[in-house]
Amino acid sequence: MGDQKVKERFNMPATVLLILGLITIIFPLYMTIVIAFKQPSEMTNSISGILSLPKKWSLANFTEAMRVTDFWHSLFNSFMISAVTVIISVLVHSMIGYAVGRSKAKSKWYNFVYLYIVSGMFVPFAILMMPLVKQTAQMGIANIVGVILCYVVFYMPMNLMLYSGYLTNIPIALEEAARMDGATAWTTYWKIIFPIMKPMHATVAVITVLGVWNDVMTPLVIMSGSGMNTLPLAQMTFQTQFGTNYNLAFASYLLALLPILVFYIICQKQILNGVVNGAVK
Repeated sequence: MGDQKVKERFNMPATVLLILGLITIIFPLYMTIVIAFKQPSEMTNSISGILSLPKKWSLANFTEAMRVTDFWHSLFNSFMISAVTVIISVLVHSMIGYAVGRSKAKSKWYNFVYLYIVSGMFVPFAILMMPLVKQTAQMGIANIVGVILCYVVFYMPMNLMLYSGYLTNIPIALEEAARMDGATAWTTYWKIIFPIMKPMHATVAVITVLGVWNDVMTPLVIMSGSGMNTLPLAQMTFQTQFGTNYNLAFASYLLALLPILVFYIICQKQILNGVVNGAVK
């Protein structure tokens, strides 16, 4: 009887899809690690030469990649942009999500504001690129400040949708009880609503920081000529018109992966709950 139950629970198509998904993730990661530790002389045109393990595991590629990309300065710039963007996004977008999410069902005006902001998700960056370059230059913020402001605006539609969706899981009776006790809307939000939305804060932070950390185009077009590089911009030095130094490039990619991986591990307990609840309409 027990064996029959086990067989009934076994889902072959799902298992095959999971195995294929695992291979899809592990194989590129394996290639990245192997190539990062290899010397250029070990990179041959044959498949076996690319897939084989390094003859000698060495950190020389990582050391050289850090020197070429000015790693610590680039890392600091990426960290500053990502951290400030996430902090502003969590604070500002959560307040907008609360104001719009609680009012859109009662007011056509707030419903229009919600749809207007969320529609920004469908505007391609290519359309905004040239106007943004000109505006940031005229305003004197063609630097890290301009990049951060652009990111805060770019991620507002997605974060607004997540926050307003998550609010449907928070009973409005909590706010009514606080109002009966004499609390203002500002106090109610910061003392009650903001702490309850902790899972969504983690979700928004991870989604935002992943996009900001890996983005190339926004810093490239806005900070061009400022002499400041983020990690993705610095990694472009490995690509020339004559070829790509894959050994140094992959070593640099692994170095850039570590901080964001640590951040994800710290926040992962809150992410699933935030995504599931935020998807509720």
